[in-house]
Amino acid sequence: MTPAMTILYVENAAASADFYKKLFGLPPTERADTFSLFRLPTGLVLGLWSRAGVEPKAEFTGGGCELAIRAPDASDVDATHARWAALGVPVLQSPVDAEFGRTFAVCDPDGHRIRVFNPPD
Repeated sequence: MTPAMTILYVENAAASADFYKKLFGLPPTERADTFSLFRLPTGLVLGLWSRAGVEPKAEFTGGGCELAIRAPDASDVDATHARWAALGVPVLQSPVDAEFGRTFAVCDPDGHRIRVFNPPD
C-alpha cells in the first residue's frame, strides 16, 4: 500500500478551495459543498474536508503539521513569498536561510502551516 492523499480538515471547504486555488494558481479538480480536491502537478493529491462532516469526528485542525512545498531554487522561494504576501496570505515566517535551505512559512484560513523551501546544494 502507498499513501495517496493528504486531507486537511477545514471549517469551510468552499472558502478553503478558493484560498488554495489562489495559492496554487489552479482550480480544484473536484468541488462540492463539504469537500474539494486538488491534483497538483507534483502528484500530490490534496483534499479539503469540512470538519463538521468528518466521521469519526476530527478533534484537531490547523497548525499540527506543515504542507511542505519544494521550490526549484532559492530565488523562487523569495518570489513565491512576495507573490503570496501580495495576495494577503498570512506570513508566519519571512524568508530565512535555515539548516535545510532557504524557506518561509504561511498559514491558510484554518491555521494549517504551509512551508516553501529550497534545500542547499
